[in-house]
Amino acid sequence: MPVAMKKVPQPEHQYDGGTRERCVTVLAVGEHEDDHAALRNIVSHSNWRLRSARTWSEARASLIENPASVIVCDHRLPDATWRDVLNYVADLPEKPVLIVSSRTADDQLWGEVLNLGAYDLLLKPFDQQEVVRVVSLAWLNWKNACEQARKAAMAGAAPRLMVAGA
Repeated sequence: MPVAMKKVPQPEHQYDGGTRERCVTVLAVGEHEDDHAALRNIVSHSNWRLRSARTWSEARASLIENPASVIVCDHRLPDATWRDVLNYVADLPEKPVLIVSSRTADDQLWGEVLNLGAYDLLLKPFDQQEVVRVVSLAWLNWKNACEQARKAAMAGAAPRLMVAGA
């Protein structure tokens, strides 16, 4: 007598257990301590997780150990530019959303940031309401993209046969 079988889809990419989907995880990258202090103050009354890095090299190492859903990156870093960061995150499985920050944001930088694929541009000094608005929307965008990618992976996954009742 044949054994009843059912198909069980197999996920195709790694998942961090949902931590980044339940809590905004931000990696702030920039060499100015006053920017990091301002961001710490802004997120201090929330459940957001904020990590800081002074250089892109330090940030990359941090991302390998602890992925982030949102990166707030100064447009000029000691060892890279925001474009270098954008190119790096484009190759990650669950791409963090990049927000560029600048004290001297002009229309050209704004257009370049948006046209090349970063999420938005934040002006410095940071305004609390604007940071909360932009980072919140960026995180929701990231979360939605991850959910869509998982659904697509599940839909395209090769089914695995499993014995019913096993």
